[in-house]
Amino acid sequence: MMHHLVAFALLLHVLVWGAGAAMLLMPRPWRRFWPVLVMPAGLALQSAVVWAGAYAGFSGTNSYGYASELIPAALLAWALRRHGPRAAWTDVTRIGLVWAAMAGCLVVLVLPVAIASRGLTTISMGSCDAADYAAGARVLMEFARADRDGFIGLVEVVQVHSVDNFFDYWLRLNHFTPAALMALNGTVLRCAPHEIATLFTAVLLAGAVPVVFWTSRILFRYSGGVSLVIASLFGFSPVMWYAVAHVSPGQLLAAPAIALLTWSGIALWRGRMTWRRAGLFMGVQAVAYWLILGSYNFIIVVGLVPVAVYALGLAIWRRQWRRLGKWALMMAVPLVACAVLFAPRVAGLAERFMLLQEYDFGWQIPVLTAEGWLGMVQGPNLEAWTFLGVRWVLSAIVVGLLVWAYIRAAQQRRRAAWVALAVSVPILFGYLYLQARGARLGTNASYDAYKLFSVFYPLLLPAFCWWVTLRRSGRLHEWLLVAAVAGIVTAFNLLGCGMFIWKLSRPPLIVDGELRQLRQIEAMPDVKSVNLLVPDMWSRLWAHSFLLRKEQYFLTHTYEGRLNTELRGEWDLEGGRIAVMLPDGARRQITPRFALVDTRHAAFVRALEVDGWHQEESEPESGARWRWTTGSATIAVENPQAYPLEVGGTLDGWSPLPRTVALTGGDAAPGVKLIAPLAVRQERANGSLAPVVFPPGKSKWELRTPEPLYQTPDDPRPLGIAVFRLTLEPQLVKP
Repeated sequence: MMHHLVAFALLLHVLVWGAGAAMLLMPRPWRRFWPVLVMPAGLALQSAVVWAGAYAGFSGTNSYGYASELIPAALLAWALRRHGPRAAWTDVTRIGLVWAAMAGCLVVLVLPVAIASRGLTTISMGSCDAADYAAGARVLMEFARADRDGFIGLVEVVQVHSVDNFFDYWLRLNHFTPAALMALNGTVLRCAPHEIATLFTAVLLAGAVPVVFWTSRILFRYSGGVSLVIASLFGFSPVMWYAVAHVSPGQLLAAPAIALLTWSGIALWRGRMTWRRAGLFMGVQAVAYWLILGSYNFIIVVGLVPVAVYALGLAIWRRQWRRLGKWALMMAVPLVACAVLFAPRVAGLAERFMLLQEYDFGWQIPVLTAEGWLGMVQGPNLEAWTFLGVRWVLSAIVVGLLVWAYIRAAQQRRRAAWVALAVSVPILFGYLYLQARGARLGTNASYDAYKLFSVFYPLLLPAFCWWVTLRRSGRLHEWLLVAAVAGIVTAFNLLGCGMFIWKLSRPPLIVDGELRQLRQIEAMPDVKSVNLLVPDMWSRLWAHSFLLRKEQYFLTHTYEGRLNTELRGEWDLEGGRIAVMLPDGARRQITPRFALVDTRHAAFVRALEVDGWHQEESEPESGARWRWTTGSATIAVENPQAYPLEVGGTLDGWSPLPRTVALTGGDAAPGVKLIAPLAVRQERANGSLAPVVFPPGKSKWELRTPEPLYQTPDDPRPLGIAVFRLTLEPQLVKP
């Protein structure tokens, strides 16, 4: 219940912020439909307030969040005075079914989070972006732009091209608006970023439903009922749920913004081309440009492609070159205005594109064939249905129906058909090109392809549903065919969403109690700097987000703005399988998994898992975590002392087959007999390892087992020992 209350509070808060602005900005001919603009207007206004607050030097949204509520209140009062309360209420109730679809979408989207955790938290199906956004939200909630304490001003770690501090990194290069929205809404609702990251992303998807309804109704000329079905399908589409499951709010902000830009541009072209009429659309366009520049600023280079293709095609057909030039100028005016206000982000576009070239962001995502365009995929991984060739059958049906419908539209509904073709064909070409490029080069270009597809999905989905126009022929068999296909599409989408709910209710990644307890480190005054040695990126990024007031150093390049450097921290934050036990308070156990180790202690060593380890696994019910060895697992040891250290140890683990194991030097011959090996059996147990001597400097050691590895048909990986904890106890060598 708590999760749904907070989610709806987030939604209501944004709607309140956008109500007055939407009434004032909606173009006069469509003024009574201002509610479809409320969500984008509220998001843009909140983003603008946080942007202004950052440059005004305020100490984060915590210092001005409640005072900023006067802005939407004043706008709403002004708008109601002009529009009239009764008329406004009539306008709101006019699209009551759309509100119901939006609410229903949000209820179902929040279910996995409510099932996965009793308290507010963030979950993800695999992406670590949530922790990145949470770090930005904390920056914008708690810090002033001039602050340089802790991690914020740690230049050697933070520097990215022209940015040398973590605050400006969010203003200039990273996705500012998602973090800003989490900050402001978190302040007002008294929720930490880690409590609302997933919920707020769900709110963004549900909040886009009215925009999809609007574009379906106005651009594609569908009836109100069909538009409502398409908008609902958008809200329950696995294509968009994938973004929520990976906590990707940036694309969910850009998607409705691009749809509004396309609508306003087409509407501008269709009427009299006067500057007075162009002024009617500039408010809507400013909202859209602001959301794009603040979230996915790099998508601006293709965001106008659909509407530009539409106008260019008509200009070529009718030879209206002067009209095209004037139209382009009118579309550019609000873009230039937003670019001036968002100047640092526009100036950082070149650097953003350089980063996209330097790093192969993302992962590989399966290509969507025609049935996938309508969301008929398996769900969590967007994989096609492969049994009995159903993928190709569905794809052929979709393509056949679309061709049939477009051929008929060429004779009867040319105007709307051209809109559908103009907004879909160029994007499909780009999508398929990126998919092919990724397959050819072995890169993650398919990730970029999915992002491109998803940000245009509010336009693509209505275009892909063009086959519903076949029902207008008046022929019973065509009406029945459309109804049957609509039922099949709906069933597959609901099935895909059900698979998402099942997967996410047992999330692979979650901000659990142990991660949250890392916040207590910030309250330790004697801990000034920390080396984050947590192996998995999800936990390491959340640890970073929780410790922004401490200097932090990273062993590996963790993310943009978190470079790998020399480990200068006074304390190591352990979070892997290896625990270094030091006496005299030099080790502080934060949770069973995490501990601080004093790097200044006379017996300090650093030991890291390197080669010969499978990925970490866990059991959510018990909280147990372990890593399988692939045989001889390598451990990299750094002894910073000028003298050797004698190290004893214990191993907490088990093996499917009885075997022996010992800690040996990495340069020892493989066939050398183990000295005082530890017997590891089929039950989990603790056992002592024979002491070894770590020399000064760097060395490699192996957790070696001579017995054959274990494999099963269900798990073809070669398995050695399941290591829950390898404890090392260094001490000075006695003379």
